[in-house]
Amino acid sequence: MPVKTKRLEAGDLNLKDQVVTINRVTKVVKGGKNMSFAALVVVGDPSAAVVGFGSGKAKEVPQAIRKGIESAKKNLIRVNLTQTTIPHAVIGRYGSGMVLLKPAPEGTGVIAGGAVRAVMTSAGVQNVLTKSLGSANPHNVIKATFVALSKLRDRQAVATMRGKTVQEL
Repeated sequence: MPVKTKRLEAGDLNLKDQVVTINRVTKVVKGGKNMSFAALVVVGDPSAAVVGFGSGKAKEVPQAIRKGIESAKKNLIRVNLTQTTIPHAVIGRYGSGMVLLKPAPEGTGVIAGGAVRAVMTSAGVQNVLTKSLGSANPHNVIKATFVALSKLRDRQAVATMRGKTVQEL
């Protein structure tokens, strides 16, 4: 069930960008080969628990990364955290990619693979256990991670949904 969220403005955040993958694409045409690059980028503000991802394509790597950063700033989401970890275990699915996120005790660190690690560190999660199941395609893994992060609920939201107080949970 998709949840409507208000769009976050990137201007007032201290965003750090991280390149996840750069893919070289070659198109064979009559005159030879045309090379271009596709970049998958994650941006986030760890102090505000805000993260986003984007993809950019261009003839040169720096322009592809710049386009990816601009795209990532347009789809930022806020992540519900409890201190340094996530509030509960959650599974995110996108296409054939599936990501399992579990809360971890203090001092565990970010136990995650490349694409998921980039998202978790950019979101400001310091202690989490993750497992990427299914597809290893970085695009699907990142999108599955974002589905999982958008499913996270804080105690206050769950209490109001159930018609109880936070202490009753």
